[in-house]
Amino acid sequence: MRIGILGLGRIGAFHAETLSGLDAVDSLVLTDPFADAAKAAAERFGADVVDSPEALLAAGVDGIVVAAATDAHPALILAGVEAGVPVFCEKPVARTMAEGVEVLKAVAGRHVPIQIGYNRRFDTGFVNARAAVQSGGLGKLHTVRSTTLDPAPPPAAYIAASGGIFRDCSVHDFDIIRWVTGREVREVYAVGGNRGAEYIKEAGDADTTGAILTLDDGTIAVVSNSRHNARGYDVRMEIHGFEDSIAVGLEDKLPLRSVEPGVTFPAGTPHDFFMDRFTAAYRAELTAFTEVVAGTRPSPCTIEDALEAGWIADACTLSLHEHRPVTIEEVRQA
Repeated sequence: MRIGILGLGRIGAFHAETLSGLDAVDSLVLTDPFADAAKAAAERFGADVVDSPEALLAAGVDGIVVAAATDAHPALILAGVEAGVPVFCEKPVARTMAEGVEVLKAVAGRHVPIQIGYNRRFDTGFVNARAAVQSGGLGKLHTVRSTTLDPAPPPAAYIAASGGIFRDCSVHDFDIIRWVTGREVREVYAVGGNRGAEYIKEAGDADTTGAILTLDDGTIAVVSNSRHNARGYDVRMEIHGFEDSIAVGLEDKLPLRSVEPGVTFPAGTPHDFFMDRFTAAYRAELTAFTEVVAGTRPSPCTIEDALEAGWIADACTLSLHEHRPVTIEEVRQA
């Protein structure tokens, strides 16, 4: 099949590399407002280059991957749907939830598959955790802990346009909690602090946060995030039930060190970048998209899924600012 990629920044170029190595993909078509970025990627991967999204959609593509800036996501999703071409789009669907809801309304009933990029759904550890929950072997759940700690904060310009740590970073935890447990979040309470980069505080954001999520069956989920984790990129999940407890991310590249005598775990070089931690998951995610394009599977992460994680992020943002519990229904109806 022939896949088009719109946006050749860091993640777009990474997707181009991944797609070029998939057996199902015969050729790539690339476009980016910065022609040099598209040209460099095309030379590296033997792809064709066009000068606009319209030209890309007219180039005989079977599916498109949207890796452009967030503000461009709604228009590019809709352009793909209008052309009848399956769409993979990096999260978020749109900069705001109101815009995301409008995209959902616009594509309703169009029968063109859309997959939103939440790569943790394709990580083997999280896949195994979901299977363990679904098997019933853990018993009734009572506690989930989910962690995302970045080794260093993004640049100031990125922070200013990110929508805040809950919408940019924690949203991955929110999505994977929903996916692994199969439950919805009912209420949140969030706190945050600023102990690091001053420009994060100046942007009205927090660099370290914690959130308590109450799920619809009463399970408590604890989410911990930070932009400052000098030891590396730390993504983990614990799931505790009345019959058993399991963890994702307890492996030798875990960026923690034990101070217990005689303990050598973890023994490997810590993960230091999200692409390192999730290389295999990104490959599985885009392999899944080729199956969506081929019509052999439904979208594994729909716009509706992405918006549910977004509502949780909005609720946490409001909770942080107003120092109170917030229900998902409150932000959904605002």
